Amino acid sequence: MACFLFLVPASSVFAQQPAPAPAPVTPAPGSAPGSQTAQPQTPASPGTQQPANPDDHPFTLPVTVNEVNLIFTVIDKHGNFIPNLKQSDFALLDDQKAPTRISSFTQQTNLPLRVGIVIDASTSIRTRFQFEQQAATEFLLQILKSRSDRAFVMGFDSTPAITQDWTNNLDALQTGVNKLRPGGGTALYDAVYTACRDKLLDISRGQEPVRRAMVLVSDGNDNQSRAYMDDAIKMCQRSETIIYAISTNWTPSRGKGDDVLQKMAGDTGGRAFFPPSVDDITAGFNSIEEELRSQYALTYTPADFRADGAFRTIYLFANDRKYSVRARKGYFSPKQ
Repeated sequence: MACFLFLVPASSVFAQQPAPAPAPVTPAPGSAPGSQTAQPQTPASPGTQQPANPDDHPFTLPVTVNEVNLIFTVIDKHGNFIPNLKQSDFALLDDQKAPTRISSFTQQTNLPLRVGIVIDASTSIRTRFQFEQQAATEFLLQILKSRSDRAFVMGFDSTPAITQDWTNNLDALQTGVNKLRPGGGTALYDAVYTACRDKLLDISRGQEPVRRAMVLVSDGNDNQSRAYMDDAIKMCQRSETIIYAISTNWTPSRGKGDDVLQKMAGDTGGRAFFPPSVDDITAGFNSIEEELRSQYALTYTPADFRADGAFRTIYLFANDRKYSVRARKGYFSPKQ
């Protein structure tokens, strides 16, 4: 969610246009592609006298323009990424209403990455911990290719702990992974909540466009969290972070932990992977890399927007129903 400030004559009258009926994602008449941007204010030079009376500018008032930035992936029934689709190939509802305006629609590639590697280091995965470390290291070596990419490493048992803060230094990140030692209970939801709140949310406002993602390596079981699963998912949605979950459950049967990973990934626009062994993980990492490096980006102005901090649902679908869209389920509006 981006907020921009404009100064306009006080005599101007701005009336919200009624939201159109649900329809294909197309710009409102007369609108031009490209997001609106605010002009930066130049700081006053030393010694420059500033107006002391606010009435020196009697003909201006602030108008807030709210835009939603939505990143999503399109796949076919085989899970293959579908490129080169157009804006008219999609329909969108925000809070059950079509948006007032579509500012931009692009297929973006190679945006800088901000990736949190969150690794289960509890006693329950002791026998699989070497697999987790190996998987995390392999992913980092594969995904961080640009100087502008950044990642951090967090391990968790009964409490989360950062072993390497934001960096693009692969050696430092690998060292952060190798510092982790298994032991203790499992506070999965606390770890996801904390990673989003403390590391991913603080870079989600006022920065250059980036891809924010969490690679969660765990069996999905939780026995010590104070937060609930919904709390963790909502914090991911606040920080606009996609979860890609790598399961360490090697058993043929699927349990509660697998359902947890599936829901957390699905509600944030990501995916859960269930490799039967470390030898099968490469395909999953290749899929994650392809998605992070090549996704669609849509910027729009919601209809009937209210800055009340409420959760607003997003429903985005492809008009061609043989394609599936993966996107976050909604977002929290800013609260004034």
